[in-house]
Amino acid sequence: MAEILVIGAGMVGVSTALALQDRGHAVTLADRRAPGQETSFGNAGVIQVEAAEPYPMPRAPSELLRHALGRTNDVTWSLSGLASMAPALWRYWRASSSAHHAQAAATYARLTSRATEDHAPLIAASGAENLVARQGLALVFRNPEKFEKECGYAAHLADRYGVRYRAVSGADWRREEPALRSDPVGAIHFTDSWSVSDPGALTTAYAALFEKRGGRIVIADAATLARTETGWRLTGPEGAITGETAVLCLGPWTGVALLRFGLRVPMVLKRGYHAHYDAPQQLRRPFLDTDNGVVLSSMRAGLRMTSGAALVAPGAPADPRQLARGERAVGDLVALGPRIDGSDWFGTRPCLPGMLPMVGAVPGKPGLWVNFGHGHQGFTLGPTTATLLAESIDGASTTLHKALSPATRL
Repeated sequence: MAEILVIGAGMVGVSTALALQDRGHAVTLADRRAPGQETSFGNAGVIQVEAAEPYPMPRAPSELLRHALGRTNDVTWSLSGLASMAPALWRYWRASSSAHHAQAAATYARLTSRATEDHAPLIAASGAENLVARQGLALVFRNPEKFEKECGYAAHLADRYGVRYRAVSGADWRREEPALRSDPVGAIHFTDSWSVSDPGALTTAYAALFEKRGGRIVIADAATLARTETGWRLTGPEGAITGETAVLCLGPWTGVALLRFGLRVPMVLKRGYHAHYDAPQQLRRPFLDTDNGVVLSSMRAGLRMTSGAALVAPGAPADPRQLARGERAVGDLVALGPRIDGSDWFGTRPCLPGMLPMVGAVPGKPGLWVNFGHGHQGFTLGPTTATLLAESIDGASTTLHKALSPATRL
């Protein structure tokens, strides 16, 4: 049994603490805030088993031009953001070639395919079943050509990875989703994904389970992490917290933490926004408006609209234009109702250029481990990569562990 510090109390960090605890380790979970208050709070609330392939960077000149000219709402950018992430974006572009993407997807699908299976025991043990719906995720289309193309891609996911889906006409989908005000062209319903009505509350429930099982949660800033003769030390309001091993689960802030130890990690930081609306009717399941790059999800706090990606510099002021565009665009499909005061939020998705999370021991830094870089799927994959990290600490070294290891990536 080792004494382990897990630093970062989002879905990935809390899940990592639970996985290590389950294997008999003494674990302290540390964060500068209470569990589930950062990116794990603000996502669309979907556990996406259908996301078998990571999002590649567009490489076709026509598609890049559309983004450059601001003709899409799924990705926006600023010059300062592109400049700050230029090395990472270049690596991302190179890794998005067909051959490299296929190689990454073969590994990625092994993670997402087990996501609900890995969440299920934690949902049950934490008493959080009331937060979870097993009604799938829909992609809704207004453009016939796009619908046809994406039906082909869904068939590819089904053939290669076993992803289950239904292609549904617009009229039939409106009958299944009474909150719609008009018929879309069609919908693709991925039937096995789960949705969560309060992502932050699910993370908090997992954290409470960790404490119930004897774990310790403390307030401490990752910036205080220091090497000692016998391991690692954090400093918080309660004083020093020590462990033989430290695991960084800091999402987009992991790169900053590693830089203090001489390691530079190129990352593409994708900002996302959400707002809640007092809608007259809730949705039966979340859906992505494919033409406008926003996801609508029914939450306990109201109907949540979550934006696509904004490539902006860290610390840039809020610019929720993607939400504003989404509001204008979705009105023909769904009655949003008034925006709920104080519900606007933004957070950052931590994306690595190679599109795979980094899970394992940091080379050259004995006792330092990482579990980060999940991109859009930290909420989905938290328990899955947590299990792999715990297995690695206990000596496992399968092809999957090696594919995610920092050994050749830092």
